[in-house]
Amino acid sequence: MRVLDNGQCDIWYQALLERASEYTGVFYVGVKTTGVFCIAVCRARKPKRENVEFYDDFKSALDAGFRPCKVCRPTENAHSAPLFIEQALEQVRAHPKTRISDADLRQLDISPERVRRWFLQHHGMTFQAFQRMQRVNVALQELKGGRTATDVAFDSGYESLSGFGYTCKRLTGVAPTEQRQLIMIHRFTTPLGPMFVCATERGVCLLEFTDRRMLETEFRDLQRLLNARILSGENRHTRQAEKEIGEYFSGMRQAFDLQLDTPGSDFQRAVWQGLRAIPYGQTSHYQVLSRQLDKPDAVRAVANANGANRVAIVIPCHRVIGKDGAMTGYGGGVARKAWLIQHEKKDLDDR
Repeated sequence: MRVLDNGQCDIWYQALLERASEYTGVFYVGVKTTGVFCIAVCRARKPKRENVEFYDDFKSALDAGFRPCKVCRPTENAHSAPLFIEQALEQVRAHPKTRISDADLRQLDISPERVRRWFLQHHGMTFQAFQRMQRVNVALQELKGGRTATDVAFDSGYESLSGFGYTCKRLTGVAPTEQRQLIMIHRFTTPLGPMFVCATERGVCLLEFTDRRMLETEFRDLQRLLNARILSGENRHTRQAEKEIGEYFSGMRQAFDLQLDTPGSDFQRAVWQGLRAIPYGQTSHYQVLSRQLDKPDAVRAVANANGANRVAIVIPCHRVIGKDGAMTGYGGGVARKAWLIQHEKKDLDDR
């Protein structure tokens, strides 16, 4: 929302002038003379105090009509991992089977408290919990590759097979040898803000902006429908999703090659297939989709199925607008919807 407290805004304006990195993501400043909004560390020429408005989230800045600054890329960089987080994650990547302790972080001049706060804010878990999920994910992949539970447990740093079994069951719901299906969840940034991608071994089952309404409900529904547990980690489908979405935003991709694993009714799947048939850079509306399905009286049902889509952008529900051309609701926010439509049209115009 827009922040109107002048005292607070004066503090933030000073932070903008000083490019104070500790305010990155704390506020967003809309510049009325240029129509863009920025984060605190923007290198662009500083506007006058009377020409700026302050917001505490970038969705409000977008809704107010401001567009992301091309210099500081606020929707991407405000939520990208700071250097100390990247350093901590590098340790996890370099030693996937080893527990990185608070003492280990301090030896690298990294504050465990700051790391813990960042993970709680952006992942809803502590850094240690994140590490446990990563180690269990690696261990389960090795079990599927034919290694014994005992070898995997001790090689992953557990002091006993029972300890490994307890941790695995607490995180996945079943013993390691039962091989229950897992849903990997991975967070990455885009020019419109961070997204979550979830994928099973069969394909992507969720792709949403992290501030999407009712996201927790979608997570619960996915676990119930797929009889699986969500675990922080990556697989080939999450990595491919991040790559292809990056290409989409950079104007290098119009169609997606991702494999999808989208649970739903036959009718919902038919609607989602109809959405994917809407050409890049074009829009449609519910009445057209219902006629294409040979169900002209099922407009409301088509709208409900459209709202039940969990795979944003790839299943392009943003291309559905009102019959009168008005922007209809969108889980990621109407401002994002308008941005995506304009992005595709501009990309076509530039070709």
